[in-house]
Amino acid sequence: MNRERVYNLVESSWFKNFILSVIIFNGITMGLETYPSIQRSYGDTLLLVDEIIVAVFVVEIALRIYAHRFAFFKNGWSLFDLFIVLISVVPATEAVSVLRILRVFRLFRIVTVVPQMRKIVKALFGVIPGMASIVALMSVIFYVSAVLASWLFGHEFPQWFGDLGKSLYTLFQVMTLESWSMGIARPVMQTHPYAWLFFIPFIFIATFIIINLIVAVVVDVMKDLGSHDDDEVEIVSKKEIHSLRKEIAELKTLLEKKL
Repeated sequence: MNRERVYNLVESSWFKNFILSVIIFNGITMGLETYPSIQRSYGDTLLLVDEIIVAVFVVEIALRIYAHRFAFFKNGWSLFDLFIVLISVVPATEAVSVLRILRVFRLFRIVTVVPQMRKIVKALFGVIPGMASIVALMSVIFYVSAVLASWLFGHEFPQWFGDLGKSLYTLFQVMTLESWSMGIARPVMQTHPYAWLFFIPFIFIATFIIINLIVAVVVDVMKDLGSHDDDEVEIVSKKEIHSLRKEIAELKTLLEKKL
């Protein structure tokens, strides 16, 4: 098959939509496999369907490699797809049974097929540098608070604040606001009436300020990505306009010569 035709095939919208449909269908079949009754009745059919889906993915990857050649291996999303497909074709033996379980990660291929999802993932990776300082600050706040909580409440409430590890876990629960008042703070306040002076500032700092800082960083990165996309569109539009002007000028020159 002609390489150009294969390239047009794998880059066509209908082909991508077909692969997206196969991925979604595969997710449904894997969900059905979690029901013992369905597994007993239709286990062989589901296994056959799974093998057909894997074959479709293998053919798709082969066509993309043929169409893009070495450029395929320079694209991170393509390498991710290749890794997922390689996991899917691992023989189902006990030695590699864990790898076979990882076939559920095929569903993450939706991210590589849908451009909007790729944009979100790119934003999440872009957040990492800005998150470093926030995570460091949060770690210091948690560590200092855990040590204080262990000293203040550890003797009377060893199940929550008996050591550093227990205090860190308890404070994480408090940060998520999961039963922090009736489950932890109020029982502690029955023994230490002024314990609210510890819990309220911790919740205010860890839950409201730090979490909002994280949200602000994510929003800022998404905004930068949107601006970058707008700039790319503007550059492409300018190139197209320049090309059209050049073609019009050439046509005008040809007409003048004929006249």
